[in-house]
Amino acid sequence: MTKNAIGNLNDKAWARWTALGLLAFAMFCSYIFMDILSPIKDLLQSTRGWDSTAFGTMQGSETFLNVFIFFLIFAGIILDKMGVRFTAILSGAVMLVGATINWYALTDAFRGSSLDVWFTNHLNYIPVFDELGISPFYEGMPASAKFSAVGFMIFGCGVEMAGITVSRGIVKWFKGREMALAMGSEMALARLGVATCMIFSPMFAELGGNISVARSVAFGVVLLMIALIMFIVYFFMDRKLDEQTHMEEEKDDPFQLRDLGKILSSGGFWLVALLCVLYYSAIFPFQKYAVNMLQCNLTLDPPAADSFWGSDAVTVIQYVIMIVVAIAAFASNFSKGAVKKYGLLVLAVVALVAYCFFGFMRQSAAAIFAVFPLLAVGITPILGNYVDYKGKAASMLVVGSLLLIACHLTFAFILPMFKGSPVGGVCIAYLTILVLGASFSLVPASLWPSVPKLVDSKIIGSAYALIFWIQNIGLWLFPLLIGKVLDNTNPQIVEGLANGTMTMEEAAVSYNYTMPLVMLASLGVAALLIGLLLKVIDRKKGLGLEEPNIKEPQAEVLESEVAASEE
Repeated sequence: MTKNAIGNLNDKAWARWTALGLLAFAMFCSYIFMDILSPIKDLLQSTRGWDSTAFGTMQGSETFLNVFIFFLIFAGIILDKMGVRFTAILSGAVMLVGATINWYALTDAFRGSSLDVWFTNHLNYIPVFDELGISPFYEGMPASAKFSAVGFMIFGCGVEMAGITVSRGIVKWFKGREMALAMGSEMALARLGVATCMIFSPMFAELGGNISVARSVAFGVVLLMIALIMFIVYFFMDRKLDEQTHMEEEKDDPFQLRDLGKILSSGGFWLVALLCVLYYSAIFPFQKYAVNMLQCNLTLDPPAADSFWGSDAVTVIQYVIMIVVAIAAFASNFSKGAVKKYGLLVLAVVALVAYCFFGFMRQSAAAIFAVFPLLAVGITPILGNYVDYKGKAASMLVVGSLLLIACHLTFAFILPMFKGSPVGGVCIAYLTILVLGASFSLVPASLWPSVPKLVDSKIIGSAYALIFWIQNIGLWLFPLLIGKVLDNTNPQIVEGLANGTMTMEEAAVSYNYTMPLVMLASLGVAALLIGLLLKVIDRKKGLGLEEPNIKEPQAEVLESEVAASEE
């Protein structure tokens, strides 16, 4: 037996899962920053004058360069030509630069500065982009929102580059092994970042009773510094793997532009890409407005600031409980004995109930929505294992779309019926958010591991880049659309602010979200239709999407044959 057969790092479970941990933690930090402003939309309106259109335009700017300057396509080419290591560090550095600009735009130092004046007087009209209706700025947009959008654009280039790099890295370390489980686990940890920012962003913004949205962003900037460190550590692990396998990513079988034709000619690839943009457009833009949607639909009575439930200590305690839920639920999937397995499940359920109780007592919409990824963390390993050993990836995409439709329609029509019922409304919100998070966990466990089945291994980076680019079109468009729809379907708020009969604080929690939610549910319907079509084509053309990722090992087959002959 050769050294490579027994000694490569990716043959060792501890090594490949360590590599995954480094990549996943870096994405965890990036997910925190991606939604760092989402739970404080109301504070941005009351302290910086950002209405829903300004907020939506700024949030949509994250993907602007990726979509219209085709940066994601270039990122895929960079990844295929330069390899995972170089691209990982580059993406971490780009994220950090953009985040720092975003932070400065929201500081008091920016107010009244020469930059403030310049952004107020400029970028109000951009030729061609304005005519096409895709400009990332508009006349009357607050200067802080414009400059923040510039930083968010740069951050968006880095985070999407990181996304395709991490996907490629997981394929490299886990191909032929637990790839669906690895991808699902990475996304489960990354989505804990959503819960983290929902819990801590409002706390930092309101720390000490002095509101400062810049403090929340500074928290995210520090975490992105840690993410860059994670990528640097991964650099050395990945280089060691290449030394063992005698591979040189940068020189072996180099990428050529004509290889893109192989991707674009695949009907299965296009269906997966369309399903991706529809599904993710109904989730990520919603996350940016979800807290404000709950503020507008729930009857919340925040506790006194000097009480236990209004203290920062209870925020930390609730976060610790959330971590217990996540660890216990995740670990239960890997426990051998029934007593340990079900003991961890009971602990997870008890901790989840305690977490929900804390969220209710805090009367915080952000703390309530932070439950979003918790059920997903528990079921993602189950789903990943199922896809690895049983298959049915396309079927899972269909189920995920059905759950998505049900959740958005519940938010649109059922949740508002419980306004005025403090307990009933919160219970409906918790249940729907948990199911939505479970729906979201179906996608990484089934969609992303399907891509290597559709394209050649040397152009996986470009394939992921193209899917992410198509996805980014939706992630640019729908935050902007939601903001515009909110303002256009709530004329009484716009008029109230104009004539002074409504304050910014009142306006921020008075929106009717029915039409934006119906719009998002319609995306789920379209995703459902694409998923059903994908199943039909997979059955006809044998794409292998319903087949397991892990085949029966040859060693086990030989052992069974030997045992049979001996008998």
